[in-house]
Amino acid sequence: MKHSPSDLIMLFNDLFRDDYRTILVRGGDEPEYLPADGPDGLAQVVFAHGYYASALHEISHWCIAGEYRRTLHDYGYWYCPDGRTREQQRAFETVEVKPQAQEWLFSVAAGFRFHVSLDNLSGGGACDERGFRLKVLAQAEQYLARGLPPRGQAFFDTLTVFYGTAETFHESWRQDVQRLIPPDLFYD
Repeated sequence: MKHSPSDLIMLFNDLFRDDYRTILVRGGDEPEYLPADGPDGLAQVVFAHGYYASALHEISHWCIAGEYRRTLHDYGYWYCPDGRTREQQRAFETVEVKPQAQEWLFSVAAGFRFHVSLDNLSGGGACDERGFRLKVLAQAEQYLARGLPPRGQAFFDTLTVFYGTAETFHESWRQDVQRLIPPDLFYD
C-alpha cells in the first residue's frame, strides 16, 4: 500500500478546514503548529520534511489540543529538542503518551508501520522505555474501548474508510501490539 503525505493533507483539510479553520501543511526541518493570524485566517499543522509519520504525529497533537491551546503557537507547550537531560526526557515521555497512542491507532488504520518515538538520540535516551511503551499501549487500548477524542475519532474513521481497513483493523491492531510490545516486555 502506498502512503503519500498528500493523501493525509487532502483527508485532513477536507475534514477540518471549514469547521476548524485548520489545514495540514508540508514543512521543513521542524514540525510546528501555527494558530490562525486573524478571524479569517487558517491555523496550520505543519509536519516535518514531508514525512507521512510526522504528519500522523502532528495530527495527533492537534486532535488532542483543546480550543484554548489551539490559539497558541505550538499549543503553548515547551519543547526541548533532542539531547534532553533525564529530567527533560521524563517530562517529554509524560506528555507524549496520548499523542503517540493516537498516532499508533491512526497508523494501523492507515496500514502504516508505527514506531514508538523517544526522540532523544543524542541525549541520554529513554528514561523508561519499557514503561513508556506500556503506557502508550494502555492509552491506545483505552481509546479503543472508550473512543478517541472527537476530532481524533473523526480522523481515525476517515483513515479506515480511505485505506479500507475498517474490517481488518482489530486483527491488524493485535498483530501490531505483538510487534511493538513483545510478551517479555510485560515481565521483568
